[in-house]
Amino acid sequence: MTAKIIDGKVVAAEIRSEISMRITELKKYGVTPGLAVILVGEDPASQLYVSFKEKACEELGMYSRKMVLPDHIAQDELIQLIENLNHDDQIHGILVQLPLPDHIDNNQVIESISPDKDVDGFHPIDLGRMVTRHDAFLSCTPYGVLKLLKHTGIELEGKHAVIVGRSNIVGKPMGQILLNEDCTVTFVHSKTKNLKEITQLADILIVAIGSPKFIDASYVKPGAVVIDVGINKILGKTVGDVDFDQVKEVASYITPVPGGVGPMTITMLMRNTVKAAEALNLKKQIQ
Repeated sequence: MTAKIIDGKVVAAEIRSEISMRITELKKYGVTPGLAVILVGEDPASQLYVSFKEKACEELGMYSRKMVLPDHIAQDELIQLIENLNHDDQIHGILVQLPLPDHIDNNQVIESISPDKDVDGFHPIDLGRMVTRHDAFLSCTPYGVLKLLKHTGIELEGKHAVIVGRSNIVGKPMGQILLNEDCTVTFVHSKTKNLKEITQLADILIVAIGSPKFIDASYVKPGAVVIDVGINKILGKTVGDVDFDQVKEVASYITPVPGGVGPMTITMLMRNTVKAAEALNLKKQIQ
């Protein structure tokens, strides 16, 4: 058995088509969804990600504002800038590109973003809304993974999902999103004693640990769905956390790297920004 490839580019294109229609509708009311991206310092990977986001905004006809700040900027100054954006009617979504310099407290910066403009889905209020199954901005990468899973047509209810990784950006919200879809969810991480025995039980295995080709075929139950969130560079080549060539011979579905989860992350960011613009437009109409 060779796994079916879940093509993130195809799924992302379908979702962007839907986003485009929603933007056209908003523009009838004089609203252009606007995204502000704040980049602190000159990290090359962060610069690349920001350029992808700018390009996506341009392609969809959204307003994009990039703000590049020196890495020695004071935390108070950064938070004041965010406060200004919170009250800027042109901006519907605010994204602070992580990681931030060591002298800046990530949590305080994230908490300074208005929950109504938290299109990255990192604010504690949005995370709380997600946990309690209220409407929320979902973290973009886990949200993208959910869309990929649903695209396969596989019923999620009752499936055992194992998440390899427990970061606040991917692992934890991913588990909660799947719990909300009625999966049984298990987390494994660097301190887990019997990691392989647990991953072998997974109907859905989601890997987000930042360790190239860590998961080989021996970790995977035959017929499992395998989602690789990892992005690593080996000798200039981009590879995931899953040994793709091995695991595709065991899994029923698998995402490639690149071309799997990656295209979905930015697409869901665009979708969240449009959702924020729609909410603000509706509020104005009611008023």
